[in-house]
Amino acid sequence: MGLFVRKVRTGSGATAVQIARTKRGVQTILEHLGSAHDDAQLAALVAIARERIAEMNGQEQLDLDALAPASPPQSSGPIVTGSRLLWDVLEDAYARLGFDGVGNDTFKKLVLARVVEPTSKADTLRVWDELGVPGAPSLSTVWRTLARSVEQDWRSKIAAAASAHATRSGPLTVVLYDVTTLSFEAEREDKLRRVGMSKERRVDPQILVGLLVDQGGFPLEVHEFAGNRGETLTLLPVLDQFRERHSATEVVVVADAGMLSAANLNRLEDAGFGFIVGSRTSSAPYDLAESRRRSGWRRPTCGRGRCSRRPRTRSTRTSPSCSALSRSAGTSTRPPA
Repeated sequence: MGLFVRKVRTGSGATAVQIARTKRGVQTILEHLGSAHDDAQLAALVAIARERIAEMNGQEQLDLDALAPASPPQSSGPIVTGSRLLWDVLEDAYARLGFDGVGNDTFKKLVLARVVEPTSKADTLRVWDELGVPGAPSLSTVWRTLARSVEQDWRSKIAAAASAHATRSGPLTVVLYDVTTLSFEAEREDKLRRVGMSKERRVDPQILVGLLVDQGGFPLEVHEFAGNRGETLTLLPVLDQFRERHSATEVVVVADAGMLSAANLNRLEDAGFGFIVGSRTSSAPYDLAESRRRSGWRRPTCGRGRCSRRPRTRSTRTSPSCSALSRSAGTSTRPPA
């Protein structure tokens, strides 16, 4: 049959091991066994490939165990012994998270391929080929699927499934939010890709990505914004959509100093969100002064570990302790001096 072990470098720097066949000068990949990240993994995958080739050829297998050293070298990471097993595990996880509610097989294959190797949409076809994914769609099908995902708002279905998974043991009480930037090697800007404040100190067009997660780090919402938009202006739109989508109430938002501004804290309070914000010790009193003034907070005077607050027209609740202000007043977490 002309079977042989094929080794090829992947985009992530690993070495993919495959069983291939040459017929009339044309190579065909029959099976992808996995990707190795060091010499020990590569040797193990090559040995597995040779055993599989022997089985395919109906030949007597070589006893490789007898040739192996008594103490095999320790591998720095797990060895993937079969792409079909890997793909089955990812499909099972996708289903258990409820994402199959989207009901589109091409979309699922796109998501799982990016878990294996994040790359461009066009290059995803190569990833499917190396994994031996059955029924891999064409590039034109990929583009049509992406357009359909926007038209039919699959984002809402994914977000609903993510929220259902995160709340399976009880309602959400704390969410965490942060942003990052993604740069593009593009010569011209457009409505979304704009030059702005880059975390990588680049001057290329970029987009801003905001991520909302639960207290265990499980993603709840992902949103993109124009690259020239201020970070503080992304927090409220994400929270508003989250609450509208899931009718979330009594949620405390945790954010870092990049989200901290008097206007943002006031908006959070007016919207009914509690908050915990991190700030530098030197700037926290000034950052929180306006929010504290509006909420009627003042330093405790009783000396018995209780915080006292002046009555407000909207609420007369008392904050529970000196270390944590009431939810409507907010809390500042500061690193030690």
